[in-house]
Amino acid sequence: MQADLAVVGAGTAGAALSAFAAEAGLKVVCLERRPRLEAGARWVNGVPSICFERARLARPEGDELRGDGHAFHLVAGRGPRRIVLRGHGVLEVDMRLLVRRLQDLAERAGARILDGTRVLGFDRERLATTAGEVRARWFVDASGLAGARLLDQPRVDKHDICSAAQEVRRVNDLGAARGFFERHEVVPGDLLCFTGIAGGYSIINVRLEGDTVSLLTGSIPGDGYPSGNELIRQFTSEQTWIGEAVFGGSRAIPLRRPLDRIADERVALLGDAACQVFSAHGSGIGAGLVAARMLADALSRRGSLLAYAWEWQRKCGGTLAAYDVFRRFSQALSSDDIDRMMASGLLDERGARAGLRQELPTPDRTLVKSLLRGVRSERNLARRLAPVLAKTAAALAVYARYPEDPARLPAWSRRAGWLFGD
Repeated sequence: MQADLAVVGAGTAGAALSAFAAEAGLKVVCLERRPRLEAGARWVNGVPSICFERARLARPEGDELRGDGHAFHLVAGRGPRRIVLRGHGVLEVDMRLLVRRLQDLAERAGARILDGTRVLGFDRERLATTAGEVRARWFVDASGLAGARLLDQPRVDKHDICSAAQEVRRVNDLGAARGFFERHEVVPGDLLCFTGIAGGYSIINVRLEGDTVSLLTGSIPGDGYPSGNELIRQFTSEQTWIGEAVFGGSRAIPLRRPLDRIADERVALLGDAACQVFSAHGSGIGAGLVAARMLADALSRRGSLLAYAWEWQRKCGGTLAAYDVFRRFSQALSSDDIDRMMASGLLDERGARAGLRQELPTPDRTLVKSLLRGVRSERNLARRLAPVLAKTAAALAVYARYPEDPARLPAWSRRAGWLFGD
């Protein structure tokens, strides 16, 4: 079969690209190795509403939207120190329904989705698949961390892989559930996030939703900590009011800065395959949606995958790379370190809110005062944090000069690798 664009992967990013490109008039074929209704994330995920705006995609509503306007309690370890964020603009989204909506949009726009189809080979002219040969002008790998690997992208180190798991479970004892949240001073419906419970980079998110509870965990087993699934098992064994699973899933998520080469003239990477992940808390849904829109626009307006790579790296890559610097720093923190950072102002509401929204904090007098107060009270932590702040600023400067000419990319990559210690 012949197409303008062949997309491998019908999860969030791949289905979004297929929809956007087909709406722009391109002939699109999307290949998915799993059954269609099993593609992509199968859990509830927090996605900043601004990402839907930037992707020019309607916000979730109805059953797809499981939470909006709830407070977010960021707790150091098991508490009691916390930062409470209200009006943060992060939506709790049922990814099963979002992926289905994107797939439906793609098909209504004329894209063809072939599920249960595996890629057998690729020679840059055609894909050999279990559904036959697919030829296209452009090919996009949106198949995830360990998928088709159409650009032979580098492997991600085990210390840069988050094991995430999410489950929605029934509540066996609603009174006990409410008592749990009351003890933690959280109103049912708000989100309680225990951070640093298995190393600096780890969380257990808990949210009561009627007669169900939503659990989200993440950690880095490569550093010797329990996996996301193991954290859920441990937590639910402690909290006997939590019952059987209704739905959910788990996934390995890349936590490194975006790959330097995400496109050439024929092939592009998208989503987790490109490491387009906000690694400070391991979420790639919003970044993947925005990247899908930018890629579709680059093809429809300029007919160029390289234009997509240049524009995305300059507009978005620096922010993700800067937060990845902080992620590396956070991996070495203990829950006591996090508590002290909150107490001193080195980690405050403004910084936490920006991170939750996947944006950089706006530097102003209030932010500077908070940091200076933290420096005075926590000199050791401040000394550890100072080079991190310097490197984040350097990351933004480096990505702002991402080369438009692919011939200059090797030299840029060498400079970036030196900066980040790759």
